[in-house]
Amino acid sequence: MTEQEIFSKVSDIILENFDIDPANITMDLNFQNDLNADSIDIVEFVLELEDAFGAEISDEDAEKLATMGDAVRYIASKQA
Repeated sequence: MTEQEIFSKVSDIILENFDIDPANITMDLNFQNDLNADSIDIVEFVLELEDAFGAEISDEDAEKLATMGDAVRYIASKQA
C-alpha cells in the first residue's frame, strides 16, 4: 500500500469521526490541535487505525502519532 493510499484511508477514518472539512486534511494536520481531539478521541482513533490496517500499535508508539504525517509514515513502516 502506498503512502497516498494510506493517507486516503486514514482521511476516511478522520472524516467519519471528526467534524472537519476534507480540504483541511493534510500531512501536517495535528490530531489534538486541529481536530480538538481529547485523549479518549485519540485512543478510539488509534483503535480504528489498528482495525483498518490490521496492525497493532503499542501505547508507546501511539503517543508519538501527533500528526497525519506521523500516522501515515508509521503505518507504511509497519507494512514494509
